[in-house]
Amino acid sequence: MAEEAQTGPWSATRLTGHDWAERALLEAHASGRLPHAWLIAGPRGIGKATLAYRFARFLLARGDGDGADLFGAGRGGLAVDPAAPAARLVAQRSHPDLKVVERAHDDRGRLRSEIVVPQIRELVRFFTLTSADGGWRVAIVDGAEEMNANAANAILKTLEEPPGRSILLLVAHAAGRLLPTIRSRCRRLNLRPLDEAAVIDVLEAALPDLDGEERAALARLAEGSPGRAVALAQAGGLDIYRQLVDWSTRLPALPLDEVHALGDRLNRRDADAAYRTWIDLFELWLARAVRTAGTGVAGPEAVPGEWALAERLRAAGGLDRWVELWEKVSRLAVRADSVNLERKQVVLNACLALASTARAELS
Repeated sequence: MAEEAQTGPWSATRLTGHDWAERALLEAHASGRLPHAWLIAGPRGIGKATLAYRFARFLLARGDGDGADLFGAGRGGLAVDPAAPAARLVAQRSHPDLKVVERAHDDRGRLRSEIVVPQIRELVRFFTLTSADGGWRVAIVDGAEEMNANAANAILKTLEEPPGRSILLLVAHAAGRLLPTIRSRCRRLNLRPLDEAAVIDVLEAALPDLDGEERAALARLAEGSPGRAVALAQAGGLDIYRQLVDWSTRLPALPLDEVHALGDRLNRRDADAAYRTWIDLFELWLARAVRTAGTGVAGPEAVPGEWALAERLRAAGGLDRWVELWEKVSRLAVRADSVNLERKQVVLNACLALASTARAELS
């Protein structure tokens, strides 16, 4: 038997806040005319992949005889007993009738920036095989908008000529980037961000040692995404955000010793998650400040002092240069990934651009 896989949406037994989407899948299944392709769209971390795996388990469990009848399954949504053979195999990422496609690592061990055509050709071949037990064959493309042009064109043939007893689940964080011909051939489910209380509930279940204030702060930063909230907690996101807010109170000056120290920490080989979190939170911090300054509507602060910069921006007037700064940092992060730019240089460039904008706009 395969070794137990690390925790992820393939092993999650709980889905919060998307009961309507589960009902839509169940009703389509009950109708006997289940669409062969589904596009599950919405922001990152809100449960799209969890829903896809949940539906895959439901279909595969029914195929091997350990699923409840429709009405029994309906009482628990798409829930399947974790001890069922199909559920165990999905959790171990080894079910023979489930194919998962996502960005893979290249020959040098680096994560590719896109899903490539050989991966989609494997998926197409998978659908030509016969199910191990005569039931469903299910494929999940996680991050479907990350397919390059050739991969996207390769998957169209399967969408146009779907094999029998097969289901294709496309999980997309930015569905607008998919080809219109792909979108038009899928039944679409648009999942919405969860409210703050629901995100806090997920955090309480996933990370019970967090105190109430930390859970509330993470829920506000996650902006409706429980997956993002958990990832921020695990990567020390609150400490990172507190430092950014502290720096914002000193603008246009910046503590360069702290900036260099941060760059050195994030430059270590074992700091990939911390670096990604810092970039994500830098962009989020700017976005929240500019949005709040522009609308004049300030919700609860994620950490004390967060809205001080927004108040200064609002008093100073125009926000165009701050929007340009956000766009510049976003482009810098993408370019750094493509050319393998040193992480410390990314941090320094982002902070120097911040200081320059603050000198021009806040002095």
